[in-house]
Amino acid sequence: MREVMIITDPKTAKVLSEPTRFQILKLLRERPMSVNELSELLNKDRTTVYRHIKALESEGLVEEIDAHGNERIYARTARMFLIKVGHDKSIEEFRQAYLQVEAERLVEILEKSGFTIYDRDALKALVKDVLGLIELRSQPILKRISEADVELNEVELFHLLNMLVFIQSCDLCENAKRAMELVSF
Repeated sequence: MREVMIITDPKTAKVLSEPTRFQILKLLRERPMSVNELSELLNKDRTTVYRHIKALESEGLVEEIDAHGNERIYARTARMFLIKVGHDKSIEEFRQAYLQVEAERLVEILEKSGFTIYDRDALKALVKDVLGLIELRSQPILKRISEADVELNEVELFHLLNMLVFIQSCDLCENAKRAMELVSF
């Protein structure tokens, strides 16, 4: 299993953006599972889950790793998927929903860590905008890395993303000032 897979193909991103498939990948992050296990956890029939697994498998996002009798065991092909593709309406809707969830989660992390947040909604909106900007501006660099088929582990990806933020930091100064007004650091 690869540590990180950068997805730049719009077709692969569309397969991943379907909600049930996204849920399957989230579950498979915990451990490899059979179609039966996935169908029980998702409360969906086996044929539906199998169809989604095959779509994920055809795009190289999951793979069969074992078999127990007739039951096939599937796993993710990477621990982390990083989606970086051009604009497409369905992918953009998925991207916006994902950014919203991530912004909410980051604000929750700050709150649980004891930071004072003066305007939660404004901070969530700012975080979502900043994440979106960084993501969009990083696409050309990530596309080149993906096309070069460079293997990244999670630590290298973390450092790469920090470097991409650093490169863009001057453009994000106003957003940083606004964040400092919204959170007591």
